[in-house]
Amino acid sequence: MSDRIPTREEQEGDGEVRYRMLYESDDKVYIRHIRGVYTRIRKYTGLPLLLAFFFIPWLNIDGHQAVHFDLPARQFHIFWTTFGPQDGFLLAWLLIIAAFALFAITTWLGRVWCGFTCPQTVWTLMFIWAERVCEGDRSKRMKLDAAPWSAEKILRKGGTHAIWLFIALATALAFVGYFYGIRDLVVDLATFQAHPQGVFWVAFFTFATYMNAGFLREQVCKYMCPYARFQSVMYDKDTLAVYYDARRGEARGPRKKNIDYKAQGMGDCIDCYWCVQVCPVDIDIRDGMQYECINCGLCVDACNSVMDKMEYPRGLIRFTSEDELETGKTNYARPRLLGYALVMLLMVGLFSHQVITRSPVQAEVLRDRGARMYRISQGMVQNVYTVKINNMDQKPHEFSVRVEGNEGYDYSLRMQRSVLVTPGEVYSVPIRVSVPKAQLKETKHDIEIVIQAKDNPELEDRHKTVFIGPE
Repeated sequence: MSDRIPTREEQEGDGEVRYRMLYESDDKVYIRHIRGVYTRIRKYTGLPLLLAFFFIPWLNIDGHQAVHFDLPARQFHIFWTTFGPQDGFLLAWLLIIAAFALFAITTWLGRVWCGFTCPQTVWTLMFIWAERVCEGDRSKRMKLDAAPWSAEKILRKGGTHAIWLFIALATALAFVGYFYGIRDLVVDLATFQAHPQGVFWVAFFTFATYMNAGFLREQVCKYMCPYARFQSVMYDKDTLAVYYDARRGEARGPRKKNIDYKAQGMGDCIDCYWCVQVCPVDIDIRDGMQYECINCGLCVDACNSVMDKMEYPRGLIRFTSEDELETGKTNYARPRLLGYALVMLLMVGLFSHQVITRSPVQAEVLRDRGARMYRISQGMVQNVYTVKINNMDQKPHEFSVRVEGNEGYDYSLRMQRSVLVTPGEVYSVPIRVSVPKAQLKETKHDIEIVIQAKDNPELEDRHKTVFIGPE
């Protein structure tokens, strides 16, 4: 098999054969700065997410970091709630909800996640902003890269990479701070007392962010992101995405502003290539729908600005559907989209109810393996258990334990009076449940161990177990 493919010009049959190596690296993409509706939307959606990402770790709630994934302690502190390993099903549930949300949004609006809120896109645009500040807009950056090295070029390039490294380091500190504890991480790094693992991960994510947003950029979207590969199965003819209206735009070509171009058989596209120059993944939307397109809308803003200058109607490139281009109508209330939305809303409701009604105290009752099934002493039958109390609240609580069971049985409990359990602690306490032998009417019967916080009776957990006596 040849490792060369023909270029588009050869495929169109212009008579000249040109080849491109399959493994040839792509040229650097120089993105033109543009202003428009979708650029502003991206700013208003991306900025709050960035602020939340960088500043949430610095928030404190009840003396704890607001969001802290404490892996050594196997506890996830999220605002006023603490989750443990036993809550793993909630994480699985949340991932399923996210998957259905992705299906619903993609079926409705295409890859808007990629274009507006994906971290790869947001950080890439931040790095491009740093290039524009230090090196100028597209044409100036191209000239600077083509120019020989000089003091000015070193200064401008150095400034760009300095801002890149600052953003990458801030990103790494914030991300690792969710797991390490942001205040401890900053102090430990400043005093050279950080754990080697913390230093490694800060360095790793700094390097990864620097390379990812600085050099890989569109390569991640084209070749590394799995979403681009399976998005087509979620599209249909009514999915809203960025399309070029070929009926209106063709035949394309340059022209003066005030000529009667339609009399010459030309369409609205003036072939200015602005839609290509602003594209973060370096594609030409006029070639039709392509899997690389991230629906960022930059080509829409670029084309609309050109249409305004030429005094043509906007919308030559726009968010629309394949059906609208063919028939002029888009069907929004289609079964698949409604099904995704209904299932997602149902799961979100059940998940929210589970989290809201979840008790911050959980207990486990185990029969003591080192003891016999029962003991008889002074006319009393005794069973020994071990009670494990897990305090998932962010405050310490003093817990009491009691036994409930069948009527007519006088249960007595031997253990320490109360148990003080600190936040996140799992406390094990042995208990001995006794019943008068004369009252036993059956070999086994069910009892219920009740664990309750003294300072807040609503914090309780009940655990059913079996009391065993002689036949």
